Amino acid sequence: LLIVGGTGFIGSNLAHKAVENAFKTTVLSLNYPTKDKQIEGVEYLQADITNLDQLRETLSSYKFDYIVNLAGYIDHSLFLSGGRQIINTHFDGVQNLLQVLDWTYLKRFVQIGSSDEYGDQVAPQSEDVRESPISPYSSGKLFSTQLLQMLYRTEELPIVILRLFLVYGPGQNNKRFLPQIIEGCLSDSSFPASAGEQLRDFCYVDDISRGIIMSLKNDDVKGKVINLASGKSISIREIVELVRSIIGYGNPEFGKIPYRVGENMALYADTAKARQLLNWTPEIEIEEGIRRTIFSQESKRI
Repeated sequence: LLIVGGTGFIGSNLAHKAVENAFKTTVLSLNYPTKDKQIEGVEYLQADITNLDQLRETLSSYKFDYIVNLAGYIDHSLFLSGGRQIINTHFDGVQNLLQVLDWTYLKRFVQIGSSDEYGDQVAPQSEDVRESPISPYSSGKLFSTQLLQMLYRTEELPIVILRLFLVYGPGQNNKRFLPQIIEGCLSDSSFPASAGEQLRDFCYVDDISRGIIMSLKNDDVKGKVINLASGKSISIREIVELVRSIIGYGNPEFGKIPYRVGENMALYADTAKARQLLNWTPEIEIEEGIRRTIFSQESKRI
């Protein structure tokens, strides 16, 4: 198993699960992890996937049965504010991987997509609707989705696109939404927030990793786009209030942060395909997941 982008939040969690499930696991990332971040039983490789020559040199002697592509980063910048680079990172990176990797033994190529590919489509978003991206990031993700689906139809590349909604849990980057809210409440400080009317779909990282592992050896998923999400909507304000009630303090200033241009106010998933094709449903409810996340973040502060 090759996990591209395997030192990030989801990737590290997945690498742990892969080793537990007896996969011979290799991680490819832009930078080597420090010793304390390395997982026993995982081989680490370093390359920039947008650099074709560097990627070819790094992977030339390897053959993989399974690939999970978690490379890239979430960035909602506009096209004229760096958006072209965001598109290139995601779309060119996928093309370079496909050009360099040996397809001979490949049983599954899992592309990690994004709920942002749906854009302003009406909730609950189903995999069967036409996507409507609203940013270079979501466009780069969608271009990759469509390329891989074409290769499945024309060259039998055994792909599946797992379209993730909002993933959360211990170890997430402190710049992401939930860690920022938790930090604000733990500090008992005033902090800005949007009005919080947006409906979103949160899914705990362990459930996501379990779904990815399940997709590797299930032939029913080949060629499909599958939402991985809770299938339940909750408002951003409710999430903030839940964090505050668990911690017991904090002062969110609702309405201080404006909504993003074109932001979908209701983004939550239809999860019927995940249930039918993968026999997968989340196991960690939102309150339990947030408690675990708070405990982890609080432990790091101590």
